[in-house]
Amino acid sequence: MTTRAIDGTVLEPSAPSAGTNRSRVFPLLVFLVTFGLLLSDYMSRQVLSAVFPFLKVEWALSDTQLGALTSVVALTVGLLAVPLSLLGDRWGRSKAILAMATLWSLATLGSAVATSYEQMMVARLLIGLGEAAYGSVGLAVVLMVFSPTRRASLTGAFMAGGSFGSVLGVFLGGILAVQLGWRWSFGVMALIGLVLVAVYALFIDDAKLARHQHPGNAVTGTDAGPAGRAPLRTLVSTPSVICAYVASGLQLFVAGTLFAWLPSYLNRAYQLAPDRAGVAAAGFILLMGVGMIVCGVVTDRISHHAPQRKWTSSLVYVSLSLVLLGAGFSLTPGAVQLTLIAAGTFFAAGTAGPAGAMVANLTPASIRATAFGTLTMANNLLGLAAGPVVTGILADRLGLSGALQVVPFVSVPVVVALVLGLRAYPASVRRARTSFPG
Repeated sequence: MTTRAIDGTVLEPSAPSAGTNRSRVFPLLVFLVTFGLLLSDYMSRQVLSAVFPFLKVEWALSDTQLGALTSVVALTVGLLAVPLSLLGDRWGRSKAILAMATLWSLATLGSAVATSYEQMMVARLLIGLGEAAYGSVGLAVVLMVFSPTRRASLTGAFMAGGSFGSVLGVFLGGILAVQLGWRWSFGVMALIGLVLVAVYALFIDDAKLARHQHPGNAVTGTDAGPAGRAPLRTLVSTPSVICAYVASGLQLFVAGTLFAWLPSYLNRAYQLAPDRAGVAAAGFILLMGVGMIVCGVVTDRISHHAPQRKWTSSLVYVSLSLVLLGAGFSLTPGAVQLTLIAAGTFFAAGTAGPAGAMVANLTPASIRATAFGTLTMANNLLGLAAGPVVTGILADRLGLSGALQVVPFVSVPVVVALVLGLRAYPASVRRARTSFPG
């Protein structure tokens, strides 16, 4: 018998192996360990922001050079997310996760021993190589063992790990840099990553994931081609899914800028020492992570019987981010400014959960990691890579305060993309249902 998901997509009954021997504990374990590695991913990526002031002085770097060190990771992730996600779908998702996490941890250790800007750039590029497909493959693994009705909540919570990892990276990195030197900031992050790799290898593998797959996520013959997988063209086969990629990526331009530049902004505008600026910035980034979770849960609740509300809720989050951050950075430093920036930061990445759910609803399960890889590519090339370096270029010309006054207006084209995606959504769902009914 055929059943339908809440968005209208047809769900086929799972094969027996997908529905037997499942437990309630294993999915939670998968989420926690995979989430822990995502924390490590972003701790290794964003710890750099906490040591910007030290590198700027020690190596006499410009803001453009500092921004490039952040953006090279996101650029590498964006360029390689799709091919490496496809490899993860075919080679085995748990094996891919172990290989990626080992590489980014060792590359973070390489950052700790870098003696020049060029060496640091190479280490950062290798971190990007290791992290390139982790978000997409890791999210595909998490969604594989949970019900499809929880996609926005799980996607928001999982992607919030980027904010929480950034918080930990900036917070611990700033303290370690002041107390022990900036190299220890990278060394400790590398050690955390390697420990989590060992835990993942001990408890999770592809055979266990297949045994505990949720029946609603089963891959069926109607979903797949001759090789057992849907054709790659289905990743971009509807206007709505393309709009989801673009909107998500552009909005993360704002979030990526806040990740990279808030510690330096607080250091310069409020004259906070690097460790105190890192701690303060960590609080803002924590708010962003909480906002991602809350916005994802709210979206699942209001869209349970009306899937198009994923789009309207995203429009609300983006609009609030635009107004609050635009107003906040236009004010002089003070309590009112910090309040507005905090409120805007809460909504800055609120589209993450809804966007992941949109992509999952409009793409086939058999290549879901590759679909999330496409989303990751958009998030990084349009957002996380572009944001820090473009802001750095603007800061060299306008000052950091001036640059941050411009950044919130990137949300304007996000609104346009979401409106277009919402209008095309009914037709896109019908086309997706016809193209991959499984």
